Amino acid sequence: MHNYDVIIIGSGLGGLVCGAILSQHGYRVCIYEKNRQIGGCLQTYSRSKVIFDSGVHYIGGLAEGENLFKVFKYLGIYDELKLKRMDMAGFDHIQFEGDPTVYRLAQGEENFINTLLQQFPEEEEALRTYCNKIKEVCSKFPLYNLRTGNYEEKQSVLHINTAEYLRSITQNEKLRQVLAGNNLLYAGIAEKTPFYVHALVLNSYMNSSWKCVDGGSQIGKLLSRKIIANGGSIVRNMAVTSIQGVGEQVDHIVLQDGTTAKATQYISNLHPVQTLAITQSDVVRNAYRNRMQGLPNSVGAFVLNVALKPGSFPYLNHNYYYHATDNAWAGITYEEANWPQTYAIYVSASSRNSEYAEALSVMTYMKYEDVAPWQHTFNTDTHSSSRGDDYEQFKNSKAEQLIAAVEQKFPGFGEAILSYNVATPLSYRDYLGTSDGSMYGIIKSCDDPLRTMVSARTKLSNLYLTGQNLNLHGILGVTISSIITSAELLGMEYLVEKINQSTVVK
Repeated sequence: MHNYDVIIIGSGLGGLVCGAILSQHGYRVCIYEKNRQIGGCLQTYSRSKVIFDSGVHYIGGLAEGENLFKVFKYLGIYDELKLKRMDMAGFDHIQFEGDPTVYRLAQGEENFINTLLQQFPEEEEALRTYCNKIKEVCSKFPLYNLRTGNYEEKQSVLHINTAEYLRSITQNEKLRQVLAGNNLLYAGIAEKTPFYVHALVLNSYMNSSWKCVDGGSQIGKLLSRKIIANGGSIVRNMAVTSIQGVGEQVDHIVLQDGTTAKATQYISNLHPVQTLAITQSDVVRNAYRNRMQGLPNSVGAFVLNVALKPGSFPYLNHNYYYHATDNAWAGITYEEANWPQTYAIYVSASSRNSEYAEALSVMTYMKYEDVAPWQHTFNTDTHSSSRGDDYEQFKNSKAEQLIAAVEQKFPGFGEAILSYNVATPLSYRDYLGTSDGSMYGIIKSCDDPLRTMVSARTKLSNLYLTGQNLNLHGILGVTISSIITSAELLGMEYLVEKINQSTVVK
């Protein structure tokens, strides 16, 4: 039987960051990954000789002195990252049907305000109030600011609703919608999404926005190298089929080949529901299982990954968000007849060409029920099987609808396509292991924030959770969740101090 200090189940960003942190502090770490490729949403793949990201479309907080910069410096990967800063005058461009204006969200607070004042000259007070509120809310989250603190700090802001707050600062309906215009980033639901989610995500990009040049998988590769250099190991193509508890603790895990492995501590990077589904223990009561199963997941995504003909489509150093109505929140409640109601375009940054785009992704919402006829199929690189001709027809039909929608705003887009492939909620389910292919895991709710915040601790004293379902999704959110999980073993004050020390000039 293999024996380690820490076994980590799943090599998504959460598992890799935990592995890098703990191995850096002398723990013998082993990560088991069910897929051939590590990285979860960091995975890239190549088609028509271009690289596609499966999840990392842009990253915030990476300028010198910012939170993610400090963590990546501490992990020893920042200096090796290939990054391109996005357009300072507008990292996100937002447009609504029937309105020819393209609204830009700029980097830097004054720049952000002054750019929007060009279209909303009467709204300076509202914009300053908005930016101040974002700073205030972000200041209540200790780890977001890489300091220690307690849960009570957050309590006063957890119940604020995003749409309601935007209504409270301005009577200008268009400005409200523009400020919510990139809510595809967190699958925003007008009556449910907490303002803290909006604030933590937006603040990060407003500070600084970046593309990964040649794909986000570089983050996973660099982290995996650190883990191995620190004496850790990563075992691919090896699913964990069972977590076996004895008394109050996990005793061992069972792997897909029937062998077992043992550690002092265990961390699961799987969705909490998936973790519980493979956990055998009398300590885990049905009430806890039912509570986790009752937490709703966010909607899924339909992503069109397009390889472009050389020199046919300009490189856009910004993202583009489009809404088919004047309501930025409406896209998530689409009907089949009017799909897609919203989409985002993310153009890939390539080291080979900065003038023209080689590839881009178009993302929109897709409910799991839309792909339910094929839910009993399974298809990954290592377990390749066809979902049938009707599924291929469904994908192609949806792809053509999305291409036609983009063509209306970017004439000639269809002609620029060399080839395309599609990811649906089933793709995300099979590769990432969520039951319904959700984009961002468990939905956060302003009505019951405690219920939708999942603790890193479980009912078993040596089993911990990490990943996007705990605090916040995205590169920054998952990285901070990994710090929380790792701190369960290392101590929060000690770990935060180490991270902050890593960028102090000696």
